[in-house]
Order: sequence, then C-alpha cells, then structure tokens
Amino acid sequence: MLRTRLLAAVFGAAALVAGSASAESIKIGVSAGPHAQILEQVKPIAAKQGLEIQIIEFTDYVIPNQALSQGDLQANSFQHEPYLDNQVKDRGYDLVNAGKTVVFPMGIYSKKVKTLAELKDGAKIAVPNDPTNGGRALLLLQAQGLIKLRDGAGLKASPVDVKDNPKKLQILELDAAQLPRSLDDVDAAAVNTNYAIEAGLDPNKDTIAKESADSPYTNIIAVRKADKDKPWVATLVNSYHTPEVKQFVLDKFKGAVVPGW
Repeated sequence: MLRTRLLAAVFGAAALVAGSASAESIKIGVSAGPHAQILEQVKPIAAKQGLEIQIIEFTDYVIPNQALSQGDLQANSFQHEPYLDNQVKDRGYDLVNAGKTVVFPMGIYSKKVKTLAELKDGAKIAVPNDPTNGGRALLLLQAQGLIKLRDGAGLKASPVDVKDNPKKLQILELDAAQLPRSLDDVDAAAVNTNYAIEAGLDPNKDTIAKESADSPYTNIIAVRKADKDKPWVATLVNSYHTPEVKQFVLDKFKGAVVPGW
C-alpha cells in the first residue's frame, strides 16, 4: 500500500510538471478599467487552450509600449492603431498590431455646461496631449462645428492646425489620464472612454457630444514583430474574438465600449 501511494505521488508530480511545461505563460499590459476587465474574461478562455495570462495594469499610455519593447511584457492591450503607429515612428519600437479589440468612442464632458452651444467665447477646452488622441479630440471638436482644421491636418492634427475658431476657444493639452480631474478647472474636456469610466463618468449619460461609432480608432493587441506568428498570439487573439467576450462587452458597457472585431 505504501509503495502504491509513493508511485502515485511520483506519477502525479510528473504529470503536474508535464502540464506546466505544456502551458505557456505571458504577461499582458493593459490600462486600468475596461481593458483590464475585458482581459479578465479572456483569461479563462485562453487558459483552456493552454495559455496562462498575467494581467499587468498601467496608469498611462507611455510605459506599456516601452515595457513590451524591452521584453517585460509579451503583449499589451490599451491603444488604437494610430497611437501605435505614432509610437513606432517616434520611438523606433518594433511592435505590430496582432488583432483588433474594442472601440472606445471619445466624448466631450463638462461640469459647467449642458450643451456645446452654451460654451462662451474664450471657453477652456482640454484635450489629450499625445499626438494621436489630441488629433482625435480636435477632429471631434471639428465634427461638432466648434473649430475648423487646415486641409490635410489628418489624424495627427494639433492646436496649430486650427485655422478657424469662431468662439476663440482656449485649447489646453493635458495628459489623457488627468482629463477627468480637469473638469473642475476647464469648461469642457475631450476624454478617452476608458479614463472616463475609471473616473466614474458615464459615457452614455454624461457626454455633451460623442464620437460616431465608425471611428477609425479601433483598439488593438500589440506584440513584438518577432512574436507575431507564434502560436500563443493566435491563441490570445482567438480567445478575445469569442462570442462570450463580445457579449460581455455589450452587457457590461452598454454601448460605451463597442466590439471592434
């Protein structure tokens, strides 16, 4: 009986080691809030396919790409492709888009006015200070008729590209994560949805204007170029692109976050 138990323990331990060896483990960087919540739903689906996911939360848009490039992460999920393209160009990162995730329609929020029409001449409008999200905010302001950008300004428009500003709005560039806190000090702010939700704002109720659903700013999973064709990347993306995850996004965020695949 003792010999039987010892053999069982040995074979059990061997099986455990074998199981651990067959499972792959990766670290994924995310911004706190919806990206992290969605990855928590992806995690058990991927685990069934032999991919263990460790979710690492960040509070800004800069460090996740740096950490991925340096090999501290195997993937990240927090940014749209125009932002990644800009980071690759400016910082030389060898990172690529591995698959689409969700869209966070940007909104304009205010504690001072109920509609954009109530904005007074010289009103202070805060926008993100990174090139792609800043341009996105300016395009939203243009779509609402508040400003007009020079022809060809494109997705990376900056305040210097504003050629018509009838209300002489003061456009202030702030760190994206700080924009919800700026609402006490400015007349309105263009805020990314993930930061709005994290700050307790409701993108469906609290916005005075919102980006259309056909935005080009679909978020993505980024990986190092050298890893793009590895099996775990396909497992990760396929685990994300499941009916269960899509239904979670629809039920949890009720239109504030939209599946982008």
